[in-house]
Amino acid sequence: MSSLNLDDFTDLIERPDGGVRRDAEARRERQVVPPGSLGRLDELGEWLATAQSAVPVRPVDRPRVVLFAGDHKVAELGVSARPAGSAGELVREVLEGGRPVSVLARRLGVPVRVVDMALDCDPQTLPAEVVRHRVRRGGGRIDVEDALTPQEAEAAFRAGMAVADEEADSGTDLVVLGDVSVGGTTAAGVLVAALCGTDASVVTGRGGLAIDDLAWMRKCAAIRDALRRARPVLGDQLQLLATVGGADLAAMTGFLLQSAVRKMPVILDGVVTAACALVGQRVAFRAPDWWLAAHVSGEPGQAKALDRMALEPLLSHGVTVGEGAGGLLALPLVQAAAALAAELPEHPKASEDADPADEAAEETAEETAEEA
Repeated sequence: MSSLNLDDFTDLIERPDGGVRRDAEARRERQVVPPGSLGRLDELGEWLATAQSAVPVRPVDRPRVVLFAGDHKVAELGVSARPAGSAGELVREVLEGGRPVSVLARRLGVPVRVVDMALDCDPQTLPAEVVRHRVRRGGGRIDVEDALTPQEAEAAFRAGMAVADEEADSGTDLVVLGDVSVGGTTAAGVLVAALCGTDASVVTGRGGLAIDDLAWMRKCAAIRDALRRARPVLGDQLQLLATVGGADLAAMTGFLLQSAVRKMPVILDGVVTAACALVGQRVAFRAPDWWLAAHVSGEPGQAKALDRMALEPLLSHGVTVGEGAGGLLALPLVQAAAALAAELPEHPKASEDADPADEAAEETAEETAEEA
């Protein structure tokens, strides 16, 4: 029996302070640029203020990209354009600076952390810091078997929580969360379909490296079969992640929930992070208040999950590559919102500029006139 009680998150996760939001809105109304004229930047500035519990909002100076990595055996069915078990190659490319997220992170000056949870490769081929949280090598084929044992699911979930604590303790003030996986969007589709009560075809997308029609049909069939296995365990979110998720998805869910406990805001990248967030919402309904949706990834499962959580993506640029790239593109927008909220001047007020002695003399004169 698991010693991890997910119900605790309901009590541990608080909503951002509504009083701080009101203060942020009042400050925005006093600024020289009319409220609403900056569009969603106004909303973002207020969201950041409540997340930080600070008015004026502080700049986002220490963001970080965190990518959870894993291979999913369901990719052996030909549901991905990449070979099954090849996520380790993508991780090495990220670490060597050759992936889009690596280029963007360099340009923006944001460190990237990769956490191997279930890559199907020799751990000796990757840095020790990357592999130290690994739960297993690869994940079970979710259409016919569980992705993880219950013990592995708990270990992965706790690893995600530990990573969130490490980031919060180190001073990270915002996380861009993404995944590096092969077969991960299939597992994500199953989670979204199960939690939203929809059919497989509604959530089946083409993946980051687009698949053809035949592969799409294989993917849809795999999600349909896994969905049958997911429905009986919908009441137990950890068991759901063990049955049709994977170590990387379980870790991301733990990371998201613990980040909300630590009041560390997170930008969600694509469909995999959205699916994990949806599981997190089922665990603790207040948790999505601490998350932002970065962009429209083109995956129908992502759209379904974000709609269920009432999260509206910031960008729509047609970026499908995953791996946190879309999340990083949204980061400058968030930083711009923080700068505008904090640095735009307020309208001068006569009452603030007046000399207190003059105000007292004026009040005395008014009282004398009334007596006369």
